[in-house]
Amino acid sequence: MEEKKLSVNNLVISFRTPGGKVQAVRNISFDLRKGETLAIVGESGSGKSVTSKAILGILAGNSIVEGGSIIYDGMDLLKVGEDEFYRIRGDRIAMIFQDPLSSLNPIMQIGKQLTEAMLLKGKARQKSSRTAFNTTLDRLAEAMAAARPSEGAQKASQMCKNFDRFEMKHIELEKAYGEAHEAAGEAGDAISDVLFHIEKNAFEDQKYSLKEIIRLSGETVNEYVVSGSDRERLKKLLEELKSCMNSEIRKKEYPETVRILKELSGILESALKKEQPDFSSMGCYLVDSGKPLPDMPIAQLNSFLKEYADEHFMNEFRAWMREALEYNAKTYNDKKKLVIDAIGERKQTFAGTDWDKKACQDAAAALCSAVNESIDPLEVEKDGEAYTFAETLKAAVSDYFEGIQKNRKAVALHDKQQKKYDGLKARGKEPGWKVPPSTAVDLDLVRDNVNAILDRMAAHYQERLENAKNVDFVGRMSGLEEFFKENASGVVMRITKRMAKYKALKLMEEVGITETRKRYRQYPFEFSGGMRQRIVIAIALAANPDILICDEPTTALDVTIQAQILELINKLKKDRNLSIIFITHDLGVVANMADRIAVMYAGKIVETGTSEDVFYSPAHPYTWALLSAMPDLETNERLEAIPGTPPNMIYPPVGDAFADRNKYALKIDFEMQPPMFQISETHSAATWLLHPDAPKVEPPKIVTDRIARMKLKGGAINAE
Repeated sequence: MEEKKLSVNNLVISFRTPGGKVQAVRNISFDLRKGETLAIVGESGSGKSVTSKAILGILAGNSIVEGGSIIYDGMDLLKVGEDEFYRIRGDRIAMIFQDPLSSLNPIMQIGKQLTEAMLLKGKARQKSSRTAFNTTLDRLAEAMAAARPSEGAQKASQMCKNFDRFEMKHIELEKAYGEAHEAAGEAGDAISDVLFHIEKNAFEDQKYSLKEIIRLSGETVNEYVVSGSDRERLKKLLEELKSCMNSEIRKKEYPETVRILKELSGILESALKKEQPDFSSMGCYLVDSGKPLPDMPIAQLNSFLKEYADEHFMNEFRAWMREALEYNAKTYNDKKKLVIDAIGERKQTFAGTDWDKKACQDAAAALCSAVNESIDPLEVEKDGEAYTFAETLKAAVSDYFEGIQKNRKAVALHDKQQKKYDGLKARGKEPGWKVPPSTAVDLDLVRDNVNAILDRMAAHYQERLENAKNVDFVGRMSGLEEFFKENASGVVMRITKRMAKYKALKLMEEVGITETRKRYRQYPFEFSGGMRQRIVIAIALAANPDILICDEPTTALDVTIQAQILELINKLKKDRNLSIIFITHDLGVVANMADRIAVMYAGKIVETGTSEDVFYSPAHPYTWALLSAMPDLETNERLEAIPGTPPNMIYPPVGDAFADRNKYALKIDFEMQPPMFQISETHSAATWLLHPDAPKVEPPKIVTDRIARMKLKGGAINAE
């Protein structure tokens, strides 16, 4: 199973309003896996956007997060501070909004908006990378020493110091190469632009353009970019370009300039095609051997360097690293067993309804300490359940005892309002207002939540222990090695204005914007709606995020442009291995892009499954209604509108929220909320129609006809 990138658990969100508390999201849970697209579909007001804003930490000021967790990278995003969120929002989790114009500054050039985030977040990324690299390497040294006590801590410490020195040299070399390589790419683009404008007789700002080409071309000189005879030829061509530049600009004739630029372009094009050296192994060789690099072709050099690094250091270091990971896993598994025992012993404290405050707080503190001590610091893929246990449990226990105090005030206020309302009614007056529901805390629910947190933690650790024999320590070792290399790059990689501009131009190309240098200097009003959305997508991708949230990104666009933007998002997902949450009210939009679909109504997920499950075997009447209202080219019948309106969520229905609009509703739908019935391993729906005692009800004819047509045309389910 793919790694979980995000996990939403039992999320409950409400909003304070003059009329009372609106329950916007009601106890929803879902996971987002690496490289998948999860579509959240539903009418306006169903809670889709509220969920996405909670993930990004941008809920409105009148919001109340009443329960649940949003786990990302070992953190509960509902509990992290703004300083921490600054490093996550837009950097690791990015968002595309419905109206691109509202996301852009109308008086700032597009290029400035693209590079701003790169430059602002560069220093923060350097600092966090330095901390992560140094802290983890220190922990590795400790684990290596503990795993091989006979050889002592001294050798483990020395090996880690050597690895640190090799990595720093590796990054120093790669940084110099990267700057020269980027300069070559940018110079090549600039030459292409100038040649195009000369050909079209539209060459303007000539001096600036040619000086920029000379500057960038001069920065390409590097042993592995432009070197040897190419370097000498490039220097000579740049001198020729300087000497002929003024005379040809005056005459507005550019034959010599064109010749020089074409030859320069050939040198740069050849440089960009060269194989990249193995800088990691090169760093090891240069520091360890103290000798200059041997003179040989890149492919042969890379093979030589890797063999040297493996033989003289990396093979031994990896063996030590693997033993350290195995030692740590065993050590912390023993601590996980202690946690399970501790939960069993302490759970009695949270039984019954009469909780002792000090006993509960002491028990919570002891369990939090036990779980924190059981977390293996060398696991690169963080255990979100363990990392967030302490703050989740403490908050839940605190909610209970604070709720007791709040309830006294809430009951008194509600009784006062009810008395006033009843008094008016008794005098024959019809009040023009309703008594809002009591804001009293449901203490039974809070107690259940505390016990659920404990049960979930015990079950999670039990599962981890049962799977302990199946752990791939070679894979973990490779992951840790990659973690060090990535963070070492982050320590020394400073984003300059020139580098940011180059990256911005490449991003514009990636999202399908042509004439990037011209567009770079334009303002948002000079772009069409579709082009503006492409710019917003480029800005969202600037920090290379893990997760991309798309909040109705095609609603404001016409159908043709919608298709182009959806195709672009699909391509970016594959190219960048992104995890995507796609929010929409239109099921048809996600038909060809969603891996899984969650159908949402009145703050709850009413059906979830793969794209094939939802389109070929829909189970909830609300999903049927959405499909019935979805236009397509083959449907001849009149589309069916969903009758009525969504319920007032200040007074949420007792039963199924869709019951009043559902012509298939049973009596029980008005009396009790349906549980989530599991249809298959991937498919579930919350409808009483799935109960074994419920009458057999078929979907509407318009839906069954559409499914039959899709199967006939070779749909996904037909291909199985």
